[in-house]
Amino acid sequence: MNNMKKVILRSVLIVGTFLISYFIYAQVEVTEKLCTSKLKPPYISDGQQYKAFLNGDEVAEFHSTFYGGSTYRLVANSGQEEGNLKFSIYDSQRNLLFSNVEYNNSSYWDFKFTSTVDCIIEAELNTKKLSSGFALLLIGFKQN
Repeated sequence: MNNMKKVILRSVLIVGTFLISYFIYAQVEVTEKLCTSKLKPPYISDGQQYKAFLNGDEVAEFHSTFYGGSTYRLVANSGQEEGNLKFSIYDSQRNLLFSNVEYNNSSYWDFKFTSTVDCIIEAELNTKKLSSGFALLLIGFKQN
């Protein structure tokens, strides 16, 4: 009987792991579709995906360099609908340059710097809508 309990426990763990993996994959796939729908020509992706799994009030931090004279679009989402993710962009001295909180958690922002700027991008969940989930940020630049 002891071996039977082990077999059942292993089976439950395998099925549970499969279901969790499937749920995570499905959530990431939906979030990617939301983001890529906002990053279409004339914007071209920089080829990177900035991802983090967040719980509650955790904050993810990403770093990027934006070159002067180029126009960029930053797209950020979590979950299955827009407005689930708050993001803020700071310069290297942590001066706030933009926060989507001031714009109803808009999922994207278009911007242009006159000179090259190293930035810190912080992302956190809108805990009124989600308690945990993947944060996904995409950065694109405008093709001239």
